[in-house]
Amino acid sequence: MLIGGDLQAPGARPAPGPRRRADAERNRAQILAAAERLFAEGDPRTITMDRIAKAAGVGRATLYRSFPDPSSVAVALLDSHERLLQGQLVHGPPPLGPGAPAGERLAAFYLAMLDLLERHLPLALGAETGPERFRTGAYGFWRVHVRTLLVAHGADDPDALVDTVLAPLAPELFAFQRHELGLPVERIGASMTAFARGLLPAAARS
Repeated sequence: MLIGGDLQAPGARPAPGPRRRADAERNRAQILAAAERLFAEGDPRTITMDRIAKAAGVGRATLYRSFPDPSSVAVALLDSHERLLQGQLVHGPPPLGPGAPAGERLAAFYLAMLDLLERHLPLALGAETGPERFRTGAYGFWRVHVRTLLVAHGADDPDALVDTVLAPLAPELFAFQRHELGLPVERIGASMTAFARGLLPAAARS
C-alpha cells in the first residue's frame, strides 16, 4: 500500500517538476544567447546544430528537444525583435501606428523594416529565406498589416497586390542591395518611401 502518495502505473514517467522546467528554461536561454552570437559573427549558412550546442555548452539531445534545426533557432531569436515592431504598428504613434494616411503608414513600415534588417540581417537570412519566409508568423502579420492599408486606401485587388508590396523587404534582396551593390540603407529607404507614397498617394481614390 502507498501511504501519502499517488499510485503510479509501472513504467510511467513522473510529471516534470519545477526543477526540470527551470533547467529547460535556463538551457533555452543559453542556446538562444549563444546562437545570437554565432549568427552575428558570420554567414548563417555556416551555422549548424553542432556549433550551436557547443557554443551554448549543452548536449545535442538538449538542443534538439527545443529546436529541430538552425532555422528554427533563428526564427525564435528574430521573433523577439519583430514583436516590438508589431506592437508599434498596432498601438504606436503615427505614422507607424494608427492615425496617418495609408501611404505614410506604409512608408514608415518600410523604414522600420529596413532598420530591423540592417540590425538583424543574419537572423533574417537564417530564418526567413526562400519559401519558408511565407510560412512564418511574422510574414503573416506583415501581410495583414499591409493588406489593411491597401483596403483602407481603396486599392484594386489588395489580395493580389499585398505580396508584391512586401517583396522589397525580402532579406535576400536587402543583403544584395547592401553588400553586393553597396547601397546605403538611407538610399534604399528613400526609394521605398517614394514607392509607398506613389502607390498610396495622400488623396485616396473615392
